[in-house]
Amino acid sequence: MGSQILVPMDDSDHASQALEYALDNYPEAEITVLHVVGVPSMMMGEATALALEDDISEAAAKRSESVFERAHEIADEQGREINTVVGIGHPARNILDRAEDYDAIVLGAHGADWSRATRRFLVGNVTKTVSKRASVPVVIVR
Repeated sequence: MGSQILVPMDDSDHASQALEYALDNYPEAEITVLHVVGVPSMMMGEATALALEDDISEAAAKRSESVFERAHEIADEQGREINTVVGIGHPARNILDRAEDYDAIVLGAHGADWSRATRRFLVGNVTKTVSKRASVPVVIVR
């Protein structure tokens, strides 16, 4: 059985670089890209909007499309296949809850610029939290 690598992604350059790193450095691994939606914010905008949808899973999948499109473009450039999975809620918690199913986590040093201040204020720095609490090795890509 080959190794399994989890690559959490948002729409940041660091996340794209993390996926490129994982594809380059784990050529035999099965790569899974995780995108988490419904992130809590100071005004609860995204989380509240998602909660008000008739079909939360469908709405979450729709909100993940642009990130997954970018992930597939990166994988296609390297002739690789990837799996995708959508998480809902707190990014660090989603990553940590899935960690035991993977051999390593590869993530970008920073998330999307538009939410950095909000994320630090409410939910803390995802990379810092995951690197401190993960039960598997964590590779941080700058």
